[in-house]
Amino acid sequence: MTNLNGWSALIIGAVVFLSTNSAQSAEKLSVLIVDGQNNHNWKQTTPYLESFLEGTERFTVDVVTTPEKGAAEQAWSDFDPQFQNYDLVLSNYNGEPWPRSVEENFEAYVAGGGGVVVVHAANNPFPNWAEWNKMIGLGWRKANYGDRIAVNDDGETVRTAAKDGPGAGHGPQHPYPVVIRDRAHPVMKGMPAEWMHPKDELYHGQRGPAMNMNLLATAYSSPDQRGTGAHEPMVWWIPYGDGVVFTCLLGHVGGRSDDLTAMQCVGFRTIVARGCEWVATGEVTFPVPDNFPTPEQTSVETGAE
Repeated sequence: MTNLNGWSALIIGAVVFLSTNSAQSAEKLSVLIVDGQNNHNWKQTTPYLESFLEGTERFTVDVVTTPEKGAAEQAWSDFDPQFQNYDLVLSNYNGEPWPRSVEENFEAYVAGGGGVVVVHAANNPFPNWAEWNKMIGLGWRKANYGDRIAVNDDGETVRTAAKDGPGAGHGPQHPYPVVIRDRAHPVMKGMPAEWMHPKDELYHGQRGPAMNMNLLATAYSSPDQRGTGAHEPMVWWIPYGDGVVFTCLLGHVGGRSDDLTAMQCVGFRTIVARGCEWVATGEVTFPVPDNFPTPEQTSVETGAE
């Protein structure tokens, strides 16, 4: 698998402590978070994502919220995000299709060099939007939707054809190790080869075109946890035109839950902040924090609310 040159980010609480002043002195990057529908608690998670990203002093964040599910057509006609005004877009959205005009603007934004970060269930929507599925590679789809990508015990990437094997799902939430598969990539550089993530959903059996995927991290889906017995993709990136789409499946916060533990994981925040900087600039200025999770111990910071 190929690599791009990329970024590095460290977040403790809502503040990033840097070994240099490069991040603070650099021009801030503008982020647009898209939310408004999700089977997860977006009203809790969007403010959290906004808080810790702005706390790095590297980003400014705006939020655009879609109409609620089942809204009238007129409400959707007023939904017109100005993607082109931002350095990157972070999707915290899992809901109804966007108007075709919005899809076309988004496609043009990414193909023209825009950066996108997709967090957890934001890879679930839009099964009928072909270009979106090319961008994310794998999504929450049935087994007959497309190919599946996994890694075997020998570290080899295995592609499974549509209809063969499981579709998308997950077992009960539990802590699990995350394994870095590309330690040279700037987002992952400096992280332990394996580290413990706190209680979270572990997606398995994701399906899609799965083309041009660059796999950065996996987690073992244990049969003891109603999993697949394979190492499932957790973090990856895909080029789309001149842009980049970066997906991180970590970070479950349930629809009625206010438990942010999975997002308060220092590993999650480091990956998301580094990923945001990387898709926007091709560089990373944030070092791995001293309190990053270890192979034996999770690390959770509750300071950013």
